[in-house]
Amino acid sequence: MTLQEMHERLVAWASGEARKDWLLAARQAYFERFGEPHDEDKSFESRMNGLLDWMLYDFRPNGADTTLELFLKDPSHGLTTDELSAIRELSRNLHGLFEVRRIRPGEIRLRDVFTGKDHDVTERRTMAGLAKGDLLEARLLPHEKGLYFSGAFLYHPQEVRKTILAEVKRLRKQAKKGGAPDVNGFLAALSRMAFKLERYRNVKIESIYDFSGANAALTPRPARGGQ
Repeated sequence: MTLQEMHERLVAWASGEARKDWLLAARQAYFERFGEPHDEDKSFESRMNGLLDWMLYDFRPNGADTTLELFLKDPSHGLTTDELSAIRELSRNLHGLFEVRRIRPGEIRLRDVFTGKDHDVTERRTMAGLAKGDLLEARLLPHEKGLYFSGAFLYHPQEVRKTILAEVKRLRKQAKKGGAPDVNGFLAALSRMAFKLERYRNVKIESIYDFSGANAALTPRPARGGQ
């Protein structure tokens, strides 16, 4: 079973009529946290893929288990032992902010900016415009002893690379005083900033990627007819 086939199987199960309320709850929670896309947004497709990823791997419909874990507990899926093992492996996915360290034919090396760990990702497609030093939010899926990109990417401009990395450094330093940095919260904040960059073309990029909180008033309006 390919990664795409596994993804489609999981989405079909999670969005079934019996679990319709899960999808609605996941959609509302995700959009409130990361921002809600419009059809005309350049990042619309990637952000919708991000919603599906989040619903499968992070959202906990019953407050305890992720959607993926609940799928694995459902005896009606009719999968073989090997297929179940491959799907179970997806629970080890990595969602984070990564810096591009190296690009080779068929492979991209990424560095997790919070952990400093490097990951080699198999990618046979040519990712137009991607360059060493770029920062991107991505989810890496383990499959057959390798790592692969999910369908959700969110790039952040080179112009604010130093600003973002400086904030990461501050959060890491702050975390040493107790606890771990809120990576998911940071990713959500960056997602909302990227939205502002798409929708407020007349605002300076430095004012959008502003971690002082001074740009809170620029939060994009919810999509028309959204939950």
